[in-house]
Amino acid sequence: MKVIEHLQNARGPLFSYEIVPPPRGRTVKDITEIVKAVEKFNPPWIDVTAHSAGASYNERPDGTIERKISKKRPGTIGICGIIQNRFKIDTVTHILCNGFTREETEDALIELNYLGIENLLALRGDGLNYNKKISKDRSVNVYASDLVEQIDGLNKGHFLDNLHNSEALDFCIGVAAYPEKHFEAPNLKVDIANLKIKQDKGATYAVTQMFFDNDHYFNFVKACRAEGVTIPIIPGIKILKNTKQLQTIPKNFYINFPDALVDETLSNPNHVVDIGIEWATKQVQGLLEGGVPGVHFYIMNDTDSVVKVVDKFYKQV
Repeated sequence: MKVIEHLQNARGPLFSYEIVPPPRGRTVKDITEIVKAVEKFNPPWIDVTAHSAGASYNERPDGTIERKISKKRPGTIGICGIIQNRFKIDTVTHILCNGFTREETEDALIELNYLGIENLLALRGDGLNYNKKISKDRSVNVYASDLVEQIDGLNKGHFLDNLHNSEALDFCIGVAAYPEKHFEAPNLKVDIANLKIKQDKGATYAVTQMFFDNDHYFNFVKACRAEGVTIPIIPGIKILKNTKQLQTIPKNFYINFPDALVDETLSNPNHVVDIGIEWATKQVQGLLEGGVPGVHFYIMNDTDSVVKVVDKFYKQV
């Protein structure tokens, strides 16, 4: 089932989850254990993140430098297939612009279609740490809106080459939204205009970057509606787990922590897990009371705190 159909058919709050493929060299068992932990909550869908290849450099015995290109976290498509076909839970595959040509993207989408996966999250992705050479017969999507346009084209049967007896694909297209604005946008108005472009090109829903102050979300949605963004906007929640995250999360995700959460965490560093759970519980309660279409939890690879929060609301699911 498509995400947009889950939202339309919901009779109560929907709690979805996002997980990260295990590092190169690990097994899929890491993922199946995470899925088993949330399976009892009947998740409508689970997102699986994607990662571009990166460069690593090693010095050879002769002093020259060897460059290797590899993915630190491969397996997104395979993991989606396992979750959807073994656990019967719909998956959302993250699809990136950076690191992939349009031709590679089309091949990936055809493979996902074979697997019966109907949902995608179209993202530009993090910048590459090396210069990927693109041959003259290949092309790239520069922005997420370009990627949305390509996917929407495939939904209409527009492939890059004329494929004999080809059939249109049928994907539900999600995109990212940023309540505290994307760090590259000059202001929130421009960022919302970019979200509107993604909607106009075929996106059917959006999920937000994590935030720790619900006012950011509700003010953002209000501003989006005023600018003609009508698609559902699902709030994304991350549960604070340690004091180190007070530095790493703002640095990596360009968001701010409320003063009250920072003060409480620094005053009680030995109780950060409990503080994070309590804060997230209040956030979720406030979001549900505000009529959100669902709540999306950024699990990453740690389920304990998420399970404790969701368990408080399970009877409502």
